Amino acid sequence: MESRPPLPASTDVLVVGCGPAGSATATWLARAGREVTVLDAATFPRDKTCGDGLTPRAMAEVDRLGLGAWARDRITIRGLDLRGFGHERRVPWPTGDHGGTGSAVRRTVFDDRLRQSAVEAGAVVHDGVRVTGVDRGDDEVVAVRAGGQRIACRTLVVADGVRSPVGRMLGRTWHRDSVYAVAARSYVRSGRHDHPWIGSDLELRDEAGAIQPGYGWVFPLGDGEINLGVGALATAARPANVAVKELLQHYARLVRDDWELTDEPRAVTSALLPMGGAVSVVSGRNWAAVGDAAACVNPLNGEGIDYALEGGRLLAELICSGPGPAGAGSSASGSGARPVTVDLSRAWPELLRATYGESFAIARDAAHLLTFPRFLPLAGPIGMRSQALMTAAVRCMSNTVADSDRDIVARSWRAAGSIARRLDRRPLFTD
Repeated sequence: MESRPPLPASTDVLVVGCGPAGSATATWLARAGREVTVLDAATFPRDKTCGDGLTPRAMAEVDRLGLGAWARDRITIRGLDLRGFGHERRVPWPTGDHGGTGSAVRRTVFDDRLRQSAVEAGAVVHDGVRVTGVDRGDDEVVAVRAGGQRIACRTLVVADGVRSPVGRMLGRTWHRDSVYAVAARSYVRSGRHDHPWIGSDLELRDEAGAIQPGYGWVFPLGDGEINLGVGALATAARPANVAVKELLQHYARLVRDDWELTDEPRAVTSALLPMGGAVSVVSGRNWAAVGDAAACVNPLNGEGIDYALEGGRLLAELICSGPGPAGAGSSASGSGARPVTVDLSRAWPELLRATYGESFAIARDAAHLLTFPRFLPLAGPIGMRSQALMTAAVRCMSNTVADSDRDIVARSWRAAGSIARRLDRRPLFTD
Protein backbone atom coordinates (compact mmCIF):
# COMPACT_ATOMS: atom_id res chain seq x y z
CA MET A 1 0.00 0.00 0.00
CA GLU A 2 1.35 3.43 -0.98
CA SER A 3 2.22 5.75 1.91
CA ARG A 4 0.29 8.98 2.22
CA PRO A 5 2.66 11.91 2.65
CA PRO A 6 1.36 15.05 4.37
CA LEU A 7 0.01 17.84 2.20
CA PRO A 8 2.75 20.33 1.34
CA ALA A 9 2.67 23.98 2.35
CA SER A 10 3.73 24.91 -1.17
CA THR A 11 4.52 23.38 -4.55
CA ASP A 12 5.73 24.52 -7.94
CA VAL A 13 2.81 23.09 -9.94
CA LEU A 14 -0.46 22.05 -8.33
CA VAL A 15 -2.73 19.82 -10.43
CA VAL A 16 -6.36 19.47 -9.31
CA GLY A 17 -7.80 16.23 -10.69
CA CYS A 18 -6.09 12.91 -11.35
CA GLY A 19 -8.05 11.68 -14.36
CA PRO A 20 -6.41 11.35 -17.78
CA ALA A 21 -5.89 15.10 -18.25
CA GLY A 22 -4.47 15.71 -14.78
CA SER A 23 -2.32 12.58 -14.74
CA ALA A 24 -0.91 13.26 -18.21
CA THR A 25 -0.08 16.87 -17.33
CA ALA A 26 1.52 15.79 -14.06
CA THR A 27 3.51 13.00 -15.70
CA TRP A 28 5.00 15.22 -18.40
CA LEU A 29 5.77 18.02 -15.96
CA ALA A 30 7.42 15.64 -13.49
CA ARG A 31 9.44 14.00 -16.27
CA ALA A 32 10.66 17.48 -17.19
CA GLY A 33 11.91 17.94 -13.62
CA ARG A 34 9.17 20.11 -12.19
CA GLU A 35 7.90 19.75 -8.64
CA VAL A 36 4.31 18.53 -9.05
CA THR A 37 1.58 17.92 -6.50
CA VAL A 38 -1.74 16.36 -7.56
CA LEU A 39 -4.99 16.51 -5.57
CA ASP A 40 -8.14 14.54 -6.28
CA ALA A 41 -11.37 14.51 -4.31
CA ALA A 42 -11.96 10.78 -4.99
CA THR A 43 -10.07 7.84 -3.54
CA PHE A 44 -8.44 5.69 -6.20
CA PRO A 45 -9.28 3.42 -7.86
CA ARG A 46 -12.50 5.20 -8.66
CA ASP A 47 -15.14 4.87 -11.37
CA LYS A 48 -16.06 7.44 -14.03
CA THR A 49 -18.99 7.53 -16.46
CA CYS A 50 -17.37 6.77 -19.82
CA GLY A 51 -17.44 4.41 -22.79
CA ASP A 52 -13.91 3.25 -21.85
CA GLY A 53 -12.81 3.31 -25.50
CA LEU A 54 -9.34 4.39 -26.62
CA THR A 55 -9.27 5.61 -30.21
CA PRO A 56 -6.05 5.50 -32.25
CA ARG A 57 -5.52 9.17 -31.38
CA ALA A 58 -5.78 8.30 -27.69
CA MET A 59 -3.50 5.31 -28.15
CA ALA A 60 -0.87 7.53 -29.74
CA GLU A 61 -0.73 9.43 -26.43
CA VAL A 62 -0.83 6.22 -24.41
CA ASP A 63 2.19 5.07 -26.44
CA ARG A 64 4.02 8.32 -25.68
CA LEU A 65 3.42 7.69 -21.98
CA GLY A 66 4.90 4.19 -22.35
CA LEU A 67 1.65 2.32 -21.68
CA GLY A 68 0.74 1.19 -25.20
CA ALA A 69 1.66 -2.48 -24.79
CA TRP A 70 -0.15 -2.60 -21.44
CA ALA A 71 -3.38 -1.29 -23.01
CA ARG A 72 -3.22 -3.43 -26.15
CA ASP A 73 -2.55 -6.57 -24.11
CA ARG A 74 -5.97 -6.08 -22.50
CA ILE A 75 -7.70 -5.88 -25.89
CA THR A 76 -6.83 -4.50 -29.32
CA ILE A 77 -9.69 -2.82 -31.17
CA ARG A 78 -9.47 -2.77 -34.98
CA GLY A 79 -12.37 -0.43 -35.73
CA LEU A 80 -16.15 -0.17 -35.69
CA ASP A 81 -19.09 -2.33 -36.67
CA LEU A 82 -21.67 0.29 -37.68
CA ARG A 83 -25.34 -0.54 -37.92
CA GLY A 84 -28.48 1.38 -38.77
CA PHE A 85 -31.10 2.27 -41.35
CA GLY A 86 -31.10 -1.23 -42.80
CA HIS A 87 -27.34 -1.46 -43.36
CA GLU A 88 -24.25 -2.78 -41.60
CA ARG A 89 -20.73 -1.47 -42.25
CA ARG A 90 -17.42 -2.67 -40.82
CA VAL A 91 -14.97 0.25 -40.82
CA PRO A 92 -11.36 -0.34 -39.72
CA TRP A 93 -9.58 2.45 -37.90
CA PRO A 94 -7.67 4.57 -40.42
CA THR A 95 -3.98 3.86 -40.67
CA GLY A 96 -1.51 6.70 -40.58
CA ASP A 97 0.12 8.92 -37.99
CA HIS A 98 -2.15 7.70 -35.18
CA GLY A 99 -1.27 4.03 -35.56
CA GLY A 100 -4.49 2.39 -36.73
CA THR A 101 -5.36 0.41 -33.58
CA GLY A 102 -7.39 1.19 -30.50
CA SER A 103 -8.18 -0.42 -27.18
CA ALA A 104 -10.69 -0.28 -24.33
CA VAL A 105 -9.88 -0.22 -20.61
CA ARG A 106 -12.44 0.44 -17.89
CA ARG A 107 -11.78 3.74 -16.18
CA THR A 108 -11.30 2.23 -12.73
CA VAL A 109 -8.23 0.49 -14.18
CA PHE A 110 -7.07 3.03 -16.77
CA ASP A 111 -7.15 6.12 -14.56
CA ASP A 112 -5.43 4.29 -11.71
CA ARG A 113 -2.63 3.21 -14.04
CA LEU A 114 -2.23 6.78 -15.26
CA ARG A 115 -2.07 7.93 -11.63
CA GLN A 116 0.69 5.39 -11.00
CA SER A 117 2.59 6.72 -14.03
CA ALA A 118 2.47 10.23 -12.58
CA VAL A 119 3.82 8.90 -9.28
CA GLU A 120 6.55 6.94 -11.08
CA ALA A 121 7.55 10.13 -12.89
CA GLY A 122 8.01 11.92 -9.56
CA ALA A 123 4.67 13.64 -8.95
CA VAL A 124 3.20 13.42 -5.44
CA VAL A 125 -0.47 12.41 -5.58
CA HIS A 126 -2.95 12.96 -2.75
CA ASP A 127 -6.35 11.36 -3.35
CA GLY A 128 -9.36 11.83 -1.11
CA VAL A 129 -8.56 15.55 -0.83
CA ARG A 130 -11.14 18.10 -2.00
CA VAL A 131 -10.26 21.67 -2.95
CA THR A 132 -12.60 24.06 -1.13
CA GLY A 133 -11.21 27.44 -2.15
CA VAL A 134 -8.77 29.40 -4.25
CA ASP A 135 -6.70 32.37 -3.05
CA ARG A 136 -5.80 35.06 -5.56
CA GLY A 137 -3.35 37.93 -5.48
CA ASP A 138 -3.41 40.62 -8.14
CA ASP A 139 -4.03 38.74 -11.40
CA GLU A 140 -2.86 35.25 -10.44
CA VAL A 141 -3.65 32.27 -8.23
CA VAL A 142 -1.36 32.14 -5.20
CA ALA A 143 -2.78 29.15 -3.32
CA VAL A 144 -5.63 26.70 -2.95
CA ARG A 145 -7.35 25.53 0.21
CA ALA A 146 -7.70 21.79 0.59
CA GLY A 147 -7.60 19.20 3.34
CA GLY A 148 -7.92 21.89 6.00
CA GLN A 149 -4.83 23.79 4.93
CA ARG A 150 -3.47 26.31 2.47
CA ILE A 151 -1.18 25.12 -0.35
CA ALA A 152 0.74 27.82 -2.19
CA CYS A 153 1.56 27.18 -5.84
CA ARG A 154 3.40 28.79 -8.71
CA THR A 155 1.13 27.29 -11.39
CA LEU A 156 -2.32 25.74 -11.08
CA VAL A 157 -3.67 23.11 -13.48
CA VAL A 158 -7.46 22.62 -13.35
CA ALA A 159 -8.29 19.08 -14.48
CA ASP A 160 -11.31 18.36 -12.29
CA GLY A 161 -13.73 17.10 -14.94
CA VAL A 162 -16.91 18.17 -16.67
CA ARG A 163 -18.40 19.98 -13.67
CA SER A 164 -15.05 21.59 -12.77
CA PRO A 165 -15.82 23.06 -9.35
CA VAL A 166 -12.39 24.70 -9.17
CA GLY A 167 -12.84 26.06 -12.68
CA ARG A 168 -16.13 27.64 -11.60
CA MET A 169 -14.35 29.28 -8.66
CA LEU A 170 -12.05 30.91 -11.21
CA GLY A 171 -14.85 32.02 -13.57
CA ARG A 172 -14.99 29.11 -16.01
CA THR A 173 -18.44 29.13 -17.66
CA TRP A 174 -20.10 26.47 -19.79
CA HIS A 175 -22.38 27.74 -22.57
CA ARG A 176 -25.32 25.39 -23.13
CA ASP A 177 -26.49 27.19 -26.24
CA SER A 178 -23.85 25.10 -28.01
CA VAL A 179 -24.38 21.37 -28.48
CA TYR A 180 -23.86 19.07 -25.50
CA ALA A 181 -24.59 15.43 -24.73
CA VAL A 182 -26.37 13.31 -22.16
CA ALA A 183 -25.11 9.76 -21.84
CA ALA A 184 -25.45 6.60 -19.75
CA ARG A 185 -23.16 3.60 -19.50
CA SER A 186 -23.23 0.17 -17.92
CA TYR A 187 -21.29 -3.08 -17.71
CA VAL A 188 -22.73 -6.41 -18.87
CA ARG A 189 -21.27 -9.90 -19.08
CA SER A 190 -21.00 -10.96 -22.72
CA GLY A 191 -20.00 -14.02 -24.70
CA ARG A 192 -18.35 -11.62 -27.17
CA HIS A 193 -16.34 -9.60 -24.66
CA ASP A 194 -13.16 -10.19 -26.68
CA HIS A 195 -14.60 -9.16 -30.07
CA PRO A 196 -12.01 -6.76 -31.63
CA TRP A 197 -14.62 -4.40 -33.08
CA ILE A 198 -16.70 -1.71 -31.37
CA GLY A 199 -20.45 -1.97 -31.85
CA SER A 200 -22.04 1.33 -32.88
CA ASP A 201 -25.78 1.65 -33.59
CA LEU A 202 -26.44 4.91 -35.42
CA GLU A 203 -30.19 4.38 -35.56
CA LEU A 204 -30.93 4.70 -31.86
CA ARG A 205 -34.65 4.44 -31.17
CA ASP A 206 -36.47 4.66 -27.87
CA GLU A 207 -39.25 2.28 -26.84
CA ALA A 208 -41.81 4.41 -28.68
CA GLY A 209 -39.81 4.05 -31.88
CA ALA A 210 -38.60 7.67 -32.05
CA ILE A 211 -35.07 8.18 -33.40
CA GLN A 212 -32.77 9.86 -30.90
CA PRO A 213 -29.97 12.20 -32.08
CA GLY A 214 -27.14 9.99 -30.87
CA TYR A 215 -25.96 6.40 -30.89
CA GLY A 216 -25.74 3.22 -28.88
CA TRP A 217 -22.33 1.70 -28.21
CA VAL A 218 -20.73 -1.55 -27.17
CA PHE A 219 -17.04 -1.53 -26.23
CA PRO A 220 -15.63 -5.04 -25.71
CA LEU A 221 -13.31 -5.05 -22.69
CA GLY A 222 -11.70 -8.47 -23.06
CA ASP A 223 -12.26 -9.30 -19.38
CA GLY A 224 -15.62 -11.05 -19.60
CA GLU A 225 -17.67 -7.87 -19.87
CA ILE A 226 -18.58 -5.14 -22.31
CA ASN A 227 -19.21 -1.46 -21.75
CA LEU A 228 -22.73 -0.81 -23.09
CA GLY A 229 -24.16 2.66 -23.29
CA VAL A 230 -26.17 5.32 -25.12
CA GLY A 231 -25.69 8.99 -25.77
CA ALA A 232 -27.94 11.73 -27.16
CA LEU A 233 -27.14 15.23 -28.37
CA ALA A 234 -28.95 18.34 -27.19
CA THR A 235 -28.88 22.13 -27.10
CA ALA A 236 -30.58 24.63 -24.82
CA ALA A 237 -33.14 25.22 -27.59
CA ARG A 238 -33.64 21.50 -28.24
CA PRO A 239 -32.96 19.65 -24.97
CA ALA A 240 -32.71 15.87 -25.00
CA ASN A 241 -36.22 14.53 -24.65
CA VAL A 242 -35.19 11.14 -23.31
CA ALA A 243 -34.42 9.39 -20.03
CA VAL A 244 -31.00 8.00 -20.89
CA LYS A 245 -30.96 5.27 -18.23
CA GLU A 246 -34.26 3.90 -19.50
CA LEU A 247 -32.99 4.20 -23.06
CA LEU A 248 -29.92 2.19 -22.06
CA GLN A 249 -32.05 -0.63 -20.67
CA HIS A 250 -34.07 -0.67 -23.89
CA TYR A 251 -30.90 -0.73 -26.00
CA ALA A 252 -29.52 -3.63 -23.95
CA ARG A 253 -32.64 -5.64 -24.76
CA LEU A 254 -32.22 -4.88 -28.46
CA VAL A 255 -28.61 -6.12 -28.64
CA ARG A 256 -28.88 -8.98 -26.13
CA ASP A 257 -28.76 -11.76 -28.71
CA ASP A 258 -26.16 -10.13 -30.97
CA TRP A 259 -23.73 -9.62 -28.09
CA GLU A 260 -24.65 -12.80 -26.19
CA LEU A 261 -25.44 -10.91 -23.00
CA THR A 262 -25.71 -13.22 -20.01
CA ASP A 263 -27.04 -10.82 -17.37
CA GLU A 264 -28.62 -7.41 -16.91
CA PRO A 265 -26.75 -4.08 -17.13
CA ARG A 266 -25.08 -3.17 -13.86
CA ALA A 267 -23.20 -0.14 -12.51
CA VAL A 268 -25.43 2.13 -14.58
CA THR A 269 -24.32 5.77 -14.41
CA SER A 270 -25.11 8.88 -16.43
CA ALA A 271 -23.41 12.16 -17.22
CA LEU A 272 -23.88 15.52 -18.88
CA LEU A 273 -21.05 16.46 -21.28
CA PRO A 274 -20.03 19.98 -22.32
CA MET A 275 -18.35 19.56 -25.71
CA GLY A 276 -16.41 21.25 -28.46
CA GLY A 277 -14.71 23.91 -26.35
CA ALA A 278 -18.03 25.57 -25.47
CA VAL A 279 -16.56 27.31 -22.41
CA SER A 280 -15.18 30.69 -21.53
CA VAL A 281 -12.44 31.60 -19.05
CA VAL A 282 -10.28 28.48 -19.36
CA SER A 283 -7.14 30.14 -18.04
CA GLY A 284 -5.56 32.99 -16.11
CA ARG A 285 -2.02 34.30 -15.89
CA ASN A 286 -0.74 31.23 -14.02
CA TRP A 287 -3.56 28.71 -14.27
CA ALA A 288 -5.24 26.69 -17.03
CA ALA A 289 -8.12 24.23 -17.41
CA VAL A 290 -7.49 21.06 -19.41
CA GLY A 291 -9.44 18.03 -20.64
CA ASP A 292 -13.13 17.83 -19.75
CA ALA A 293 -12.79 20.96 -17.60
CA ALA A 294 -12.04 22.86 -20.83
CA ALA A 295 -14.88 21.05 -22.70
CA CYS A 296 -12.33 19.21 -24.83
CA VAL A 297 -14.82 16.55 -25.91
CA ASN A 298 -15.60 15.54 -29.50
CA PRO A 299 -19.12 16.84 -30.34
CA LEU A 300 -19.76 13.97 -32.74
CA ASN A 301 -18.94 10.95 -30.59
CA GLY A 302 -18.44 12.16 -27.02
CA GLU A 303 -14.79 11.07 -27.00
CA GLY A 304 -12.68 12.95 -24.49
CA ILE A 305 -9.79 10.72 -23.41
CA ASP A 306 -7.67 11.50 -26.47
CA TYR A 307 -8.02 15.26 -25.94
CA ALA A 308 -7.36 14.87 -22.21
CA LEU A 309 -4.10 12.99 -22.74
CA GLU A 310 -2.99 15.14 -25.65
CA GLY A 311 -4.04 18.36 -23.94
CA GLY A 312 -2.12 17.38 -20.81
CA ARG A 313 1.05 16.97 -22.85
CA LEU A 314 0.51 20.25 -24.71
CA LEU A 315 -0.15 22.16 -21.49
CA ALA A 316 2.93 20.68 -19.84
CA GLU A 317 5.06 21.75 -22.80
CA LEU A 318 3.58 25.25 -22.63
CA ILE A 319 4.20 25.56 -18.89
CA CYS A 320 7.75 24.27 -19.30
CA SER A 321 8.51 26.73 -22.08
CA GLY A 322 8.91 29.34 -19.36
CA PRO A 323 11.49 29.42 -16.58
CA GLY A 324 11.18 26.79 -13.90
CA PRO A 325 12.85 26.34 -10.51
CA ALA A 326 16.62 25.96 -10.43
CA GLY A 327 17.65 22.68 -12.02
CA ALA A 328 14.21 22.01 -13.50
CA GLY A 329 13.74 20.90 -17.07
CA SER A 330 12.04 23.31 -19.40
CA SER A 331 9.95 21.16 -21.71
CA ALA A 332 7.91 17.98 -21.53
CA SER A 333 10.60 16.30 -23.58
CA GLY A 334 13.40 17.54 -21.34
CA SER A 335 15.01 19.95 -23.85
CA GLY A 336 17.09 22.99 -22.97
CA ALA A 337 15.88 26.10 -21.16
CA ARG A 338 13.95 28.89 -22.84
CA PRO A 339 13.99 32.06 -20.72
CA VAL A 340 10.42 33.06 -21.58
CA THR A 341 7.66 33.88 -19.10
CA VAL A 342 4.41 32.31 -20.26
CA ASP A 343 1.17 34.14 -19.58
CA LEU A 344 -1.35 31.30 -19.73
CA SER A 345 -4.31 33.68 -19.88
CA ARG A 346 -3.68 34.20 -23.60
CA ALA A 347 -1.24 31.46 -24.57
CA TRP A 348 -3.43 28.51 -23.52
CA PRO A 349 -6.71 29.53 -25.25
CA GLU A 350 -4.71 30.42 -28.36
CA LEU A 351 -3.04 27.00 -28.36
CA LEU A 352 -6.36 25.24 -27.84
CA ARG A 353 -7.96 27.16 -30.69
CA ALA A 354 -5.00 26.52 -32.99
CA THR A 355 -5.04 22.80 -32.19
CA TYR A 356 -8.77 22.05 -32.01
CA GLY A 357 -10.60 25.13 -33.27
CA GLU A 358 -11.32 24.01 -36.83
CA SER A 359 -12.22 20.40 -36.01
CA PHE A 360 -14.42 21.43 -33.08
CA ALA A 361 -16.17 24.14 -35.12
CA ILE A 362 -17.22 21.80 -37.93
CA ALA A 363 -18.04 18.98 -35.49
CA ARG A 364 -20.26 21.34 -33.49
CA ASP A 365 -22.06 22.38 -36.66
CA ALA A 366 -22.61 18.75 -37.69
CA ALA A 367 -23.75 17.75 -34.20
CA HIS A 368 -26.07 20.78 -34.11
CA LEU A 369 -27.76 19.53 -37.28
CA LEU A 370 -28.33 16.14 -35.67
CA THR A 371 -30.46 17.74 -32.95
CA PHE A 372 -33.08 18.71 -35.56
CA PRO A 373 -35.64 15.87 -35.51
CA ARG A 374 -35.91 15.52 -39.29
CA PHE A 375 -32.20 15.56 -40.11
CA LEU A 376 -31.02 12.11 -39.00
CA PRO A 377 -33.90 10.14 -40.60
CA LEU A 378 -33.00 11.82 -43.91
CA ALA A 379 -29.19 11.78 -43.74
CA GLY A 380 -28.69 8.45 -41.95
CA PRO A 381 -29.90 6.14 -44.73
CA ILE A 382 -27.87 8.04 -47.34
CA GLY A 383 -24.65 7.74 -45.35
CA MET A 384 -25.08 4.09 -44.43
CA ARG A 385 -25.53 3.07 -48.07
CA SER A 386 -21.91 3.99 -48.83
CA GLN A 387 -18.82 2.26 -47.42
CA ALA A 388 -16.68 5.18 -48.61
CA LEU A 389 -18.85 7.77 -46.86
CA MET A 390 -18.89 5.86 -43.58
CA THR A 391 -15.13 5.28 -43.72
CA ALA A 392 -14.63 9.01 -44.18
CA ALA A 393 -17.15 9.76 -41.43
CA VAL A 394 -15.37 7.48 -38.93
CA ARG A 395 -12.06 9.08 -39.77
CA CYS A 396 -13.42 12.55 -39.14
CA MET A 397 -15.53 11.62 -36.12
CA SER A 398 -12.58 9.94 -34.41
CA ASN A 399 -10.37 12.97 -35.16
CA THR A 400 -7.76 10.81 -36.87
CA VAL A 401 -7.21 13.16 -39.80
CA ALA A 402 -3.51 13.88 -39.32
CA ASP A 403 -1.77 17.14 -40.21
CA SER A 404 0.36 15.24 -42.71
CA ASP A 405 -2.66 13.78 -44.58
CA ARG A 406 -3.17 15.30 -48.02
CA ASP A 407 -5.95 13.14 -49.49
CA ILE A 408 -9.32 14.56 -50.46
CA VAL A 409 -11.03 13.62 -47.16
CA ALA A 410 -8.35 15.41 -45.15
CA ARG A 411 -8.36 18.47 -47.41
CA SER A 412 -12.15 18.66 -47.37
CA TRP A 413 -12.34 18.27 -43.59
CA ARG A 414 -9.76 21.01 -43.03
CA ALA A 415 -11.39 23.35 -45.54
CA ALA A 416 -14.82 22.85 -44.00
CA GLY A 417 -13.37 23.32 -40.54
CA SER A 418 -11.67 26.56 -41.55
CA ILE A 419 -14.93 27.93 -42.95
CA ALA A 420 -16.90 26.80 -39.90
CA ARG A 421 -14.34 28.40 -37.58
CA ARG A 422 -14.54 31.76 -39.37
CA LEU A 423 -18.34 31.75 -39.31
CA ASP A 424 -18.72 30.40 -35.77
CA ARG A 425 -19.78 33.04 -33.25
CA ARG A 426 -20.36 30.67 -30.35
CA PRO A 427 -17.84 30.55 -27.46
CA LEU A 428 -14.73 28.48 -28.22
CA PHE A 429 -12.11 28.52 -25.47
CA THR A 430 -12.69 32.23 -25.01
CA ASP A 431 -10.21 34.03 -22.79
